[in-house]
Amino acid sequence: MPRSSRSLALLAVLALVPGLAACSTTVAMEPAKLANDPACASVISRLPESISGQERRWTDAQATGAWGDPASILMTCGLEPPAPSTLPCRSFDGVDWLVDESQAADKLFTLTTYGREPAIQVFLNQGTASSGDVAQALGPLIREYLQPTGSVCTAASDVAASPAPTP
Repeated sequence: MPRSSRSLALLAVLALVPGLAACSTTVAMEPAKLANDPACASVISRLPESISGQERRWTDAQATGAWGDPASILMTCGLEPPAPSTLPCRSFDGVDWLVDESQAADKLFTLTTYGREPAIQVFLNQGTASSGDVAQALGPLIREYLQPTGSVCTAASDVAASPAPTP
């Protein structure tokens, strides 16, 4: 290889090093089963640059999003809609969320959209991010791009008791 070609190749590699170093902050995630749903692409392409003061970061999986350094909000689009659950279901600005507080002692919460297809799931650290901020930031995208399934949050007290069998 002539000297000028080697110099040019070396310059090209050196120019790529900062870009490759930036890739080291990519958040490793797994895509959901339905990650290739076009609705997820619509949501992902419009994710906010920050949520709850946490800046967005790149992820290495389709239909995912992450915010914070270290990541304190992890979002995955493309889950099967959840079945009725005993988890608390909370409505926020037109979107219903199942809330898993089983790791609340560690300030870790899981929010899963309820009554939308495909579903979105968000893991968040309440020590650095607010579930209200997450719901407010993602709600408009969810309402616009994820189809309602007809299922909505209901309280146990709202469900009519089954009629007693007649003898």
